[in-house]
Amino acid sequence: MQLTPLPEAGKPDYLAGLVTDALDKGAHVANPGGGTVRESFFYPAVLYPVDARMRVYHEEQFGPVVPIVPFDEVDEVIDYVLDSQYGQQLSLFGKDPELIGRLVDTFANQVGRINLNAQCQRGPDQYPFNGRKDSAEGTLSVDDALRTFSIRTLVATRFTPANQQLVSDILQERRSSFLTTDYLF
Repeated sequence: MQLTPLPEAGKPDYLAGLVTDALDKGAHVANPGGGTVRESFFYPAVLYPVDARMRVYHEEQFGPVVPIVPFDEVDEVIDYVLDSQYGQQLSLFGKDPELIGRLVDTFANQVGRINLNAQCQRGPDQYPFNGRKDSAEGTLSVDDALRTFSIRTLVATRFTPANQQLVSDILQERRSSFLTTDYLF
């Protein structure tokens, strides 16, 4: 793994503030050295458990802070995404085509990219940048904003036999109306 300094002035202090706020409200840093700041370098921090009282639960921080929110029911996750003001991407991990298909349909208009059995990652490296809701507000013109927010949601996964089978099952069993090979002309 390669880690680099943060390019934004004040970013390490901002991220440290998120970590401190979470720690003050009951989370802990789950990885050794997480949240350590040295000038413009911020060592990644995994925070657990995170809840709605914490800033990191609500803020789109673009930093190496990983908030882990425990949940008992999948509807809690659905409500979180529906209520969030941001929508760049999310990751779904699982093998159940019925559940994954339902979640793809639920989130297709909430986020710009859905990763199946793969972590969230930088989009511009492989796919077009897109976002929903208040994500991607930094576009420079109305034309750029309309183009950016008009890009359909992307469903992406790593090319593995298990993921091929999952997507195949979703398609063949018609477990998703968004992830389909049926097209109208």
